[in-house]
Amino acid sequence: MTPILELKNVSAGYDHEVILHQVNLKIYEHDFLGIIGPNGGGKTTLLYAFARHCAAKGWRVLVSTTTHIRQPGAHYAADEAALAALWAAGQYAVAGVPAEQGKLTALPSEQLTRWMAQADIVLLEADGAKRLPCKVPAAHEPVLLPESDIVLAVAGLSALGRPLREVCFRLEQACALLGAAPETFLTPELLARLLASEQGGRKQVGNRRFSVVLNQADDPARIVAGEQTLALLREKYEVQGVLTYFDERERA
Repeated sequence: MTPILELKNVSAGYDHEVILHQVNLKIYEHDFLGIIGPNGGGKTTLLYAFARHCAAKGWRVLVSTTTHIRQPGAHYAADEAALAALWAAGQYAVAGVPAEQGKLTALPSEQLTRWMAQADIVLLEADGAKRLPCKVPAAHEPVLLPESDIVLAVAGLSALGRPLREVCFRLEQACALLGAAPETFLTPELLARLLASEQGGRKQVGNRRFSVVLNQADDPARIVAGEQTLALLREKYEVQGVLTYFDERERA
């Protein structure tokens, strides 16, 4: 099967700084991407960046959630008519049930299944972490659908060099997983271990395609630390990853 989108050893950046580093990712028609990780790590921004890119290619893009996601303005599909209108206009559609604090929660399963069947690509936010840049999932997390083909685990590079107690959601689980105290500073080695663990970033991934996204690569020190983390993921755990950075205009 030929992928509709393939990135192979791609590197890119802004202002002479590398932001995407040796990215390898294949997306096929009707793929379902589940994006997991902390609220402050950049999941939603990444989700909408993917959505814009795919919609620009003329694909019917559905963005939704199995937990909660920030409700957008112009792209919200309240019903089937709005969904069809957005796709006809060449735009991506965001679907969910309106909730408190400007959020959307998961659609009823029958409706989500029906809308997913009409889309060329589905992007689902499947996790959260109270706006902290890294986390260890609880027993019920992440909420991945059986249809998910690709899982992207997102973490924020702002977590590196800071104590676990300041940056990691579900601190007790993180300390147990890493064998570290709450005052331990998060290093590239510890972050790579957390993301590659089947009790951490790879939880419930199984045989799905899996990649790591390290967001907030917005200064030279973070880029260096991010590249160290990616190298550890590749060499020790055979996990591919990418560095990303979004400026203020792009952030969701």
